Amino acid sequence: MKLLNATLFSSKIIKNMPKPKKNTKQVQDKLETVQSGPITVDKSGGIAIKINAKPGAKNNNITDISSDGVGVQINAPPTDGEANAELIKYLSKVLGLRKSDLSLDRGSRSRNKILIVQTSLGIEGITEKINQEIKENR
Repeated sequence: MKLLNATLFSSKIIKNMPKPKKNTKQVQDKLETVQSGPITVDKSGGIAIKINAKPGAKNNNITDISSDGVGVQINAPPTDGEANAELIKYLSKVLGLRKSDLSLDRGSRSRNKILIVQTSLGIEGITEKINQEIKENR
């Protein structure tokens, strides 16, 4: 009986002991550095780009990069998904990737979209190519 009581008592003490805290501040800081801005790393390892689409423009053009997203003018009407197809075609040309490497994650019927890019370029490489396209079109 003493052995049984001792075992129960010790298991209660172990359960009630505070668990060591994980270093959540470091993990959170890492996520904030990766998840800030219009170009971020997705959960699946792809690169997510926030797009502010402006369909019905005269030419395909990247207008700006802001904290809200990458402004892209599309030369296609926003009907039957034509602007979305043109957006993927244009950005694949700008980034030098295949169209199959880009996919629309969110916003198929909205001007605010999230595009997932499967590439090894990285955030810096994609940002550099977008900035280069902005400079060429000015």
